[in-house]
Amino acid sequence: MFDDTATRRTVLKSATAAVAAAAVPTGVQAAERTWTAVESPTGNTLFDVESTADGAYAVGGAGVVLERTPKGWRKVLDGGPSGNGNNLYGADVTDDGKRLWFVGSSGAIGELDIESGVLNDHSAPMDVTNNFNDVSVTGEAGSTNVYVAGDSGKLYYSFENGETGSWEDVTPASGSAINAVDFFDDRSGHIVDGNQTVLYTRDGTTWDRLGIANADYNFYGVDADGFDDVWVAGGGGSIYRWNGSEWRRTDNGDAGLRDVEVENGEGLTVGGGGAVFDRDADAGWAAEQTPTGANLKAVVRGDVDIAVGAGGAIVER
Repeated sequence: MFDDTATRRTVLKSATAAVAAAAVPTGVQAAERTWTAVESPTGNTLFDVESTADGAYAVGGAGVVLERTPKGWRKVLDGGPSGNGNNLYGADVTDDGKRLWFVGSSGAIGELDIESGVLNDHSAPMDVTNNFNDVSVTGEAGSTNVYVAGDSGKLYYSFENGETGSWEDVTPASGSAINAVDFFDDRSGHIVDGNQTVLYTRDGTTWDRLGIANADYNFYGVDADGFDDVWVAGGGGSIYRWNGSEWRRTDNGDAGLRDVEVENGEGLTVGGGGAVFDRDADAGWAAEQTPTGANLKAVVRGDVDIAVGAGGAIVER
């Protein structure tokens, strides 16, 4: 059994805590525990945000990649990995925090070396140019397992750092779009698809259904820290939790929730109309006040919590 007390997210979080603290723009202190809108260098929708060994990065429309610096957010890439302006919908970071992977429309896949700034273009694996909705990577820079969620219902994967010729694909379920993917160990993880289905794998190649029976809402985000610790964000303010024996749903209102991140019982979820809910391990979920009405697409927790969304919106706590 995988020990979720030392997940890849925990290791990365501890490695980047000092960097995140140092990168707080002037006048913004995480200790205040209030959400603040910060200036964004783009008006394009930001679809995902991740923490790396050198601070936070966000990806979004027209292939934009943003970096959080001590002086604020700045644009480090425009046009995506191929320069074609393809939207970037999902991102993830290697276990050592040194490479940022991102995926998007028309088969876009990029791998950014955080230290050197070198960008590797892995787009159109197997000549596939469908839209890619999300990505999860495991392992350290240069020796990464890559899992890409396809809009066509296929999961594309490479156990050789995305090298040409190393890609394979599998259709885990009915062929509905795979909306999100999250791996917590080298070949162990979960996906959610457009048919209200959650699936899991123990080998990275074969998939089994986990639920959710009689679900009335679409699923958009998944966060897995183990086979008995899975969270799913969906429509109707829904947060579903799998504890190893059963699914339980929490109703947080009307806002469709797009992303969720929980660790050791504490977490965040974000969604439509600037909705943010914070989870306390003892008290459960509670609504947070935010300075934006923009639809929020993604969230990342750390010394500074960050949520991003429509119109280039960035809010921090």
